[in-house]
Amino acid sequence: MPTCQNCGSKWSWKQTFKRSFILIGGMICPYCGEKQYLTAQMRKRSTLIMPIVIFLILLGNLFFGSSYIVLFAILVVMPLAAIIYPFFVELSNEEEHPF
Repeated sequence: MPTCQNCGSKWSWKQTFKRSFILIGGMICPYCGEKQYLTAQMRKRSTLIMPIVIFLILLGNLFFGSSYIVLFAILVVMPLAAIIYPFFVELSNEEEHPF
């Protein structure tokens, strides 16, 4: 779980999950109220996760056709990726630029 770089408080899964849908302007710490940003490394990772999951689903559809495997991937793998995402969030006090 991420830790606020300002107050050092560890966020819960629920707090992180809810705040992870705010993509612009950072996330407000629920404990100290200061704005926190995703690290540049975390933003790079998060932009790769969903396209990889979608690619794997499409690849499964290509090899297996429309089947229960593809339906399973859509109904289980994508939500699973969203559920485990908060465990990998890293925060920073400043907005870092990836370049």
